[in-house]
Amino acid sequence: MPTTIYMLKDLARLSGQSVHTIKFYLKLGLIQEIGRSPETRFRYFDDSTVARLQQIRAWRKQDISLREIHQLLEARA
Repeated sequence: MPTTIYMLKDLARLSGQSVHTIKFYLKLGLIQEIGRSPETRFRYFDDSTVARLQQIRAWRKQDISLREIHQLLEARA
């Protein structure tokens, strides 16, 4: 099955997170881009990033801290 590639604005729409929040999560290492356009420097993401952001959002709604989320994600890797 082919992988769908998303730009940052698409990722925000699909995950329900703001662009600002996604950039913050990138900085914290909670998510990672799969690549960048050499010409425009746009970041690219895939379906696994959408799923991860949805999981992070669910945990945040349960008042789980970002530090704990980072640990949960590391344990899954």
